Amino acid sequence: MAHTEVILIANIPNLGAEADIVKVRRGFARNFLLPQGKAMEVTSGSLRQINHLKAKRAEREAREVTAAEEIASKINKLSPVFTLEAGGSGKAFGSVTAKDIHDRIVADLKLEDLPKHAVVLEKAIKESGDHSVSVKLHPDVTATLKLEIKVHVAATDAKE
Repeated sequence: MAHTEVILIANIPNLGAEADIVKVRRGFARNFLLPQGKAMEVTSGSLRQINHLKAKRAEREAREVTAAEEIASKINKLSPVFTLEAGGSGKAFGSVTAKDIHDRIVADLKLEDLPKHAVVLEKAIKESGDHSVSVKLHPDVTATLKLEIKVHVAATDAKE
């Protein structure tokens, strides 16, 4: 397979960020990266431009980290309460899932751009009590959400 080196101009998932020099297949570079303006060929002139791209990348990353830290501080202050219905034996019906927690964070903080998989929850929460859940906002920023699960015992319609 024939490969070529290109300098990325834009952040491309699973490939690299601005100013990265990556080795890709020639067809990918020729048919996608170069025509879309997402990369440029490695030449002596483009290597001089790399400093400008690195500065642009550092500025973008700093903005992203600052925004993630602001959201993290808001999430750390939240303490939502979830109520689960339970039967007569006290066993909860259903559970609190990562989607439930995500939806509550989005509703409480009015965030539209919180990624769906930001809430890190290994398994759904079925027990009552206080729980801590990690929310990964950025590779360098993780917030901890403290939530409370209450169980409401439903009245039974048993005839005696």
